Amino acid sequence: MQNGVLAGKTVIELGSMIAAPFATHILQQLGAEVIKIEPPGGETTRKLVRGGPSGSYLAFNRGKKSLCLDLQSDSGREVFQKLVARADIVVQNLSPSAARKLGTTYEDCKAANPDIVFCHIKGYGPGPMEEEVASNPIAEAATGVMFSNRVDGRPSRLGPSYHDQFAGCYAVISVLSALLSGDPAKRNIELGLYETGLHIAARDLLGVQLKSQLLGRPEQEPSAEFSIPGYGAYETADSRWIYLVMLTDDHWRRFCTALGIAEDPGLATLRQRRRARPQVEDIVASAVSAIRYDDLAGRLTTARVGFNEVLSMDRVLDAPQAREPGKCSDFEFGDYTFEGPDFPLPAQVRQDGLRDAPPLLGEHSAEVLRGLGYAPDEVREFLASGTARAPDATQTLWAKPERPKAAAHSDG
Repeated sequence: MQNGVLAGKTVIELGSMIAAPFATHILQQLGAEVIKIEPPGGETTRKLVRGGPSGSYLAFNRGKKSLCLDLQSDSGREVFQKLVARADIVVQNLSPSAARKLGTTYEDCKAANPDIVFCHIKGYGPGPMEEEVASNPIAEAATGVMFSNRVDGRPSRLGPSYHDQFAGCYAVISVLSALLSGDPAKRNIELGLYETGLHIAARDLLGVQLKSQLLGRPEQEPSAEFSIPGYGAYETADSRWIYLVMLTDDHWRRFCTALGIAEDPGLATLRQRRRARPQVEDIVASAVSAIRYDDLAGRLTTARVGFNEVLSMDRVLDAPQAREPGKCSDFEFGDYTFEGPDFPLPAQVRQDGLRDAPPLLGEHSAEVLRGLGYAPDEVREFLASGTARAPDATQTLWAKPERPKAAAHSDG
């Protein structure tokens, strides 16, 4: 049975919210054992939805082991040092001050294990703000993304936390690079969420520079791509939305052929269509609105026009492409069942434990402590003192919504 390319590696996660948990989720899917160290109250995403775990927790903590450990205690730090001594990788996204306070910096970990690969996802890399805390929307605000994403004129964050997840991906790349190189100098990895955002925004940042120089005046719009007529979402006859991508003159010709739109020499080139943008938008919207989605999709597929239906989240995993084996794994958590998308490189992903649920808080505390060589009475003492915590099997994960009471009726 394939166990993943990182089988045999142990990862310690000191993570909260998304960036570090997403990184270790990928490492776990690649075969590593991930031990998630959580404070006595658990990490933040355990209590975001009706007092229980959020979608982030369910998605990015599957198959991990939870060690609930009080790192503010001397005995908790002793356990942490023993764990690091036996691990291969540490990934954390604590603030710099919290890492120093809890004794989880690179220097602390290196003292326990000189060969440890250590990755700290911080708000900012080296510079005047390196001690500051940043989150996904802060990175969006600081790197230009939020400026052009507006709701009713107000700069707004994107829906998904893409910057956190990109930082998690960059962390995985860095960890794998360190493991491959064997160079001790590569083992201390510091990754800024802000710097991640800069790199993600590189295309737009350079696009603004290019346009400003070409036009001879300051320019804020990085690219004309999204102002191309025929590029966007349009409503079909049966009130479904389709997203069309028409970047080139060839795309336009294919679209017109598929929908029986008469050729207009005055709209043959992109420059002509841009000058006649309202006219082109009316042509596309009117043509799409006259056809039911399934008929339209058939025509566009035959003509090789880029498109997809704009799907709501509750329909995404029902698509035939998503149903293909190797895309998702089913798992149970509490009284509910879920489908979790897997890392999209099946040849590298583990096959064992893909249906394992995320852990309860402290679910593996006793197991991990025993694995570190602590005797049964020592494990009991850790749990009794609060240094470590075991799961509360009686705790309800989510508060269920109250049903509205039936209105009282009277005969009078």
